[in-house]
Amino acid sequence: MGRERLRILIGKVGLDGHDRGAKIIARALRDAGHEVIYTGLHLSPEQIVATAIQEDVDAIGLSILSGAHNTLFPRVVGLLKEKKAEDIAVFGGGIIPKEDIPFLIESGLKRVFTPGTTTEEVLEFLDTEIAPARNKK
Repeated sequence: MGRERLRILIGKVGLDGHDRGAKIIARALRDAGHEVIYTGLHLSPEQIVATAIQEDVDAIGLSILSGAHNTLFPRVVGLLKEKKAEDIAVFGGGIIPKEDIPFLIESGLKRVFTPGTTTEEVLEFLDTEIAPARNKK
């Protein structure tokens, strides 16, 4: 069975300047057949959301290592709601303490990936949680 092609924005929000993980995920998603828009570094939540809406993406994958995830990730989710674009799923990854994950999930993230996650785990998440939700739109 082939993988359903999704449009996914991979973004680095805030002042975090480390993008190796985001680039690895972006490439793995692209290699698996997804259409990937990589936004680059140092974007605001407003810029991420505007780009996601303009590009009509199915999901936003955010990467962070700076420790600002409890502020910036929920801000992206909140802006999507404000713009009536809450059908765009948000997932995140990076250096995120386990104790912060429940808050992020409650804030609207669909999944949080931490160091050691394989690219196959991210692809499985997209196949089982994001692709079926898109088909219900």
